[in-house]
Amino acid sequence: MSPAGGAVLVTGAAGFIGSHVVDHLLARGDTVVGLDNFDPFYDPALKRENLAAALAAPGFTLVEGDLRDRALVDRVLAEHRVDAVIHLAARAGVRPSLADPELYADVNVRGSAVVFEAARAAGITRVIYASSSSVYGGNEKLPFAEDDPVDHPVSPYAATKKANELQAHVYSRLHGMTMIGLRFFTVYGPRQRPEMAIASFTRRIAEGRPVPMYGDGTSRRDYTYIDDIVAGVLAALDRGEGYRIYNLGESRTTSLARLIELIGEALGVTPQIERLPEQPGDVPATWADIRRARDELGYDPQVPVEDGIRRYVAWFRGRGEAGR
Repeated sequence: MSPAGGAVLVTGAAGFIGSHVVDHLLARGDTVVGLDNFDPFYDPALKRENLAAALAAPGFTLVEGDLRDRALVDRVLAEHRVDAVIHLAARAGVRPSLADPELYADVNVRGSAVVFEAARAAGITRVIYASSSSVYGGNEKLPFAEDDPVDHPVSPYAATKKANELQAHVYSRLHGMTMIGLRFFTVYGPRQRPEMAIASFTRRIAEGRPVPMYGDGTSRRDYTYIDDIVAGVLAALDRGEGYRIYNLGESRTTSLARLIELIGEALGVTPQIERLPEQPGDVPATWADIRRARDELGYDPQVPVEDGIRRYVAWFRGRGEAGR
């Protein structure tokens, strides 16, 4: 529950992770205010579907607007007696950030500055915010631990997430706020964005189209199922204190080639592979050391990637919309 018993503001509430967080907060009895601008980065209709259950719940209020609008954020915090913020809104994705770094800086850095300062001004002392495994850049030491150096990002997106961590440190140090940063590791599951690898690969394989495989297929990711991520977010809300950063991953890696195999197996189809060169901004591996989150938050991921892919494919088939 929100520490003071008031409302929890979730920014980016209609997105992939945000909508799942909203559903879980409501299920346990929290009052939730969702802020989302329904940005057309992908079909806003899909985002509205994400919130279908929440919108039917009496404890949920949706506010449509941009987190960079300080007057709007101030009004939301005041009118709804918000006493904790889960800040998930952002321009997402490494590759798109290469094409428009100024927009990423404006939304992710300036937007976070608005949210953090509005929270401070409203007397809110607890903010949970989304960082990313991308801050580790091309670090060769594996698995990645929170105390590893993260001063050399390799994409504009990663740089904005590192900036968010620095912004949060200022608010914790100067104002005594609890500012908990969560470095998400390749989250997947129902409702994930259509351009994300697992969603895109599943759709292509189901339709008999080739899957683009960048590089030789040996790149590895720590794929983390959405339910495990949400459990980590709620644990941070309930138990996090001070300025702290946590890795949230499954804490094992899967190669790109094996991921494609797993999706094909779940669909009962042999994937066709289109081999392409490696992409700028990509890193060879991500792998979360989750000992800190285990010890301090009780974080304990339950869904191995083999099971998670089967769950995702079952959800995909249940929608009956391979084109989405």
